[in-house]
Amino acid sequence: MSLWEVIWSNLLGFDLLIFVAAVLTGVCYFFTRLYADKLYQKLHMVIFVPAHQEKPEAVAEAVRGVDEDEFVSLRKRSESLYSLYMNLTSIFPLLGILGTVVSLLPMVNDMANMQQNFFAALTSTFWGLIFAIIFKMLDGLLASRIEDNDKNVSMLLERRASLKEGGAK
Repeated sequence: MSLWEVIWSNLLGFDLLIFVAAVLTGVCYFFTRLYADKLYQKLHMVIFVPAHQEKPEAVAEAVRGVDEDEFVSLRKRSESLYSLYMNLTSIFPLLGILGTVVSLLPMVNDMANMQQNFFAALTSTFWGLIFAIIFKMLDGLLASRIEDNDKNVSMLLERRASLKEGGAK
């Protein structure tokens, strides 16, 4: 059996589980990025108002007019999805190792198919590592956006609180 035949047969076996997990992780990444970008764009309109171009009263009014619950809800949703994404990403090396073990176990009783089982073990390890690397690189892009959003929502909430305190006096 050639290497390509082993790879193809494993795609219909255990490696399919790795690909299904990759699709689910990709969908989770998409929605996490979608909510994080939506929050970032909304925050950008309020947090990064050029103070030198606007009167302080106009900036304060813009901050007062913000729907605080919407920002907090978007932040919570994007952080929840990001947590799910991180957990899904971390399973790929484990799935690769599991596929290796599952493929090597039959070798104990059947030494005739040793080469095929060994190749099957390597393909699941390969796919597990490939997807772990891809999703870890995407995490680098996503983590900075989530962190920026968290800081900016906190800054917005602090500004609103100081405006409320200043207005109450």
